Amino acid sequence: MRKAAEVPRRARGHLLAPSAVLTAVLLMFHRAVPNSPGRLGSLLETFLPWLGLVVLALVGLALLRRSSAALLAVLLSVAAWTHQFGGLLLPGDAQGGPRELVAVQHNVSDENTDPEATARALAEAGPDLIALEELVPRALPDYERTLAARYPHHTVHGTVGLWSKYPLTGARPLDIKPRGITESWNRALRTVVRAPQGEIAVYVAHLPSVRIGAGGLASSWRDESAGLLGRAVAAEPLRTVLVLGDLNGTVDDRGLAPLTSRLGVAQRGFALSFPAGFPLVRIDQVMARSATVAHLATLPATGSDHLPVIARIILHQRS
Repeated sequence: MRKAAEVPRRARGHLLAPSAVLTAVLLMFHRAVPNSPGRLGSLLETFLPWLGLVVLALVGLALLRRSSAALLAVLLSVAAWTHQFGGLLLPGDAQGGPRELVAVQHNVSDENTDPEATARALAEAGPDLIALEELVPRALPDYERTLAARYPHHTVHGTVGLWSKYPLTGARPLDIKPRGITESWNRALRTVVRAPQGEIAVYVAHLPSVRIGAGGLASSWRDESAGLLGRAVAAEPLRTVLVLGDLNGTVDDRGLAPLTSRLGVAQRGFALSFPAGFPLVRIDQVMARSATVAHLATLPATGSDHLPVIARIILHQRS
């Protein structure tokens, strides 16, 4: 009887090959995973980039087992991950240019104990726009005072706000409250930035939180709110649109499809933003219409449980 070590190489790693193929299938066809029960599809998509760790483990095991069949299957999963996320690892284009706008997005946390330091850190990054969420009344004067010198134009509605180097017009709250929320809830605004490159409709939003439990992902309120925001963007008469906010979802999560189907997302940079102590996902987003989010990166931690993200946005030339 042959010993286990004498089993032919083609039989080694017989579990590796199907595991690698399954990983590749999940990466490329994650939309086919049903969202019921427990919104399992959205849960998978929230952590989809982390399948890269599975791919690395499979590569190591395939090399260890010296199984050519398994290695070929693993290369399929490598190709799938690279196709999905490899572009985010590439360096951004050279900075600068007359069509560029820089924006910072940050959920500053309603428990932030040093809003002044947070505002100062965001301003020092030198963006043209700063979008903030979880602005509470006791902290708002600190943000207004600290940002006033560099950002003379700002608007705040409810717990969201936008500070700008350029004039703002037509600022108004935006109703994206899910039907199940009965208390006072104002977490979105729409305004127009009169930038040197032209007028830009800017939406700042904070979508409802999601929870992960034994029943899966609880995201129905988030999904409903995303749908309301998506319809507002679709009806926006201005050509150029920016959406900045804590959307409580990744750009791969189908719950944000009402937005990602209408707006472009970052082409470079993972910019994992939450939780600040050990970032696992990017739920702080910058999206654009008739503009390109060329690069997204995180800034150093503030007093928030989110990291700020900074985006380089290239505005498209008018035809």
